[in-house]
Amino acid sequence: MIVLKIISERNKKIIPLEFDKPFITIGRKKSNDVFLNNTNVSRVHAKITQKDDQWYIVDNNSSNGTFLNSKQVNGDVENPLKKNDCISIVNFRIEVVDILENSEPEIVATDKSRFYRDPDIIKLKEKIHKQLLEIIDLRCIDLKNTSDDDLRRQCDEIVRRIIKELQNEIPSDISQEEFIKDILDEVLELGPLQELLDDNSITEIMVNRSDQIYVEKKNKGVILSPKIFSSNQSLMGAISRIVAPIGRRVDESSPMVDARLKKGHRVNVIIPPLTIKGPCITIRKFPDKPLTIQELLNYQTLNKQMADFIKYAVQSKKNIIVSGGTGSGKTTLLNIISSFIPENERIVTIEDAAELRLNQNHVISLESRPSNIEGKGAIPIRELVKNSLRMRPDRIVVGECRGGEALDMLQAMNTGHDGSLTTAHANSPRDMISRLETMVLMSGEDLPVKAIRKQVASAVDFIIQQNRFSCGVRKITHISEITGIEDDEIMLQDIFYFKQKEMDSEGKTTGNFMATGWIPEFLEDLNKKGFSVDMGIFHN
Repeated sequence: MIVLKIISERNKKIIPLEFDKPFITIGRKKSNDVFLNNTNVSRVHAKITQKDDQWYIVDNNSSNGTFLNSKQVNGDVENPLKKNDCISIVNFRIEVVDILENSEPEIVATDKSRFYRDPDIIKLKEKIHKQLLEIIDLRCIDLKNTSDDDLRRQCDEIVRRIIKELQNEIPSDISQEEFIKDILDEVLELGPLQELLDDNSITEIMVNRSDQIYVEKKNKGVILSPKIFSSNQSLMGAISRIVAPIGRRVDESSPMVDARLKKGHRVNVIIPPLTIKGPCITIRKFPDKPLTIQELLNYQTLNKQMADFIKYAVQSKKNIIVSGGTGSGKTTLLNIISSFIPENERIVTIEDAAELRLNQNHVISLESRPSNIEGKGAIPIRELVKNSLRMRPDRIVVGECRGGEALDMLQAMNTGHDGSLTTAHANSPRDMISRLETMVLMSGEDLPVKAIRKQVASAVDFIIQQNRFSCGVRKITHISEITGIEDDEIMLQDIFYFKQKEMDSEGKTTGNFMATGWIPEFLEDLNKKGFSVDMGIFHN
């Protein structure tokens, strides 16, 4: 936790603030965590971030600069903060009153719990919501031609006026600014979800019902959030704001939908009558910047030898399947290994919901389409895979194979589209083989299992298995090569594997990444052709 004191030089007003989240924005835009009301302050002027146990101030390329202890902060440079430091922005001083250890909030803090769950406060919020919507309706605000910032500013002014009239009903022990922000988030954005989406330490949000929201936090596992929606109606309003921009609808006739938010976060919505306790939302968050292989190395998801081998395999146009369970990080890993594809190659990506963010320029992104309310117009991944073959791809990257499209993917791999990549659900490389056979059978083609296995053995070169352990740690547990067929069984040879040890004092999975000594033939061929390949990666 970091405790700040905001001092305005103009009127000497002092505002103490406590933050128990690792990312704080400062600026004149009212949605900032620290709102500085001055036109010389940039919209988002600076940011305070936490990494491990250290807090930093970063200038956000502001017009008039940010100063730490009278020294100007350079843009994008993280400047460490300590107790009693002073940040100067235009005519404001922000003093660091205290920095407390264990800044991650407990599951439910008493004041936060009361703020979100007190029935009187919920009723008061609903009352203000109703008055706000009535005033907006009376003013006939043109929502289509009003920017998000202007609309929020107008609503902010209205809410403040309403609160002034209801001043006697508002408890004195809650933050008025936080109260207003909470109301505006619920009316204009995604309500309680908005702050959770803005929190970079949260990787998944799970709304079980309007008054029960769980989150998965980095290195913390799944915990209960103190935030709640005031009602099912409010929750349905947030759902409508999620699905409306992409032309989807959710109602009793269409009670399930997959969608994505502006930043690419994946959303699944399911509502009554399919759910018993109310609307349910699951949001898989993705980082603003795609992870890199170096970050996976820092997280100890794999080691340097494994990273080098994957790079060699991708650049040598080997066909690779990333295998793993739900939430194991398959899509993230696929995105990272796709970054090894050379810049001059044409890549076609195919997904149910666009999540891959490749940095190469020559990328065509295709997204499947569900059926409309009449049950027509669906274009599944399988059709997109078939169509991609007519688009002259050098590489085909399928976000996830779940069914009959696996057959088309294997045929593409077998017909000159080497270097193709995909993911699929399985608990081990051997399970992945069985899963592939099942998915091919789901295509409806009457193929004998022996023929399917020949297809798999000739098409797939490597399986990369990534697992998520119960403690939340993710590891690449196997990199295995498909070496052929023997006695009608597909043969697998591990190249690297993760040897698990006992958990550490914090309950985290530990172990060592091991090389088996097996060297795939293609690397020896690369060496013979004069390419520089470090064969030492296959030795422990």
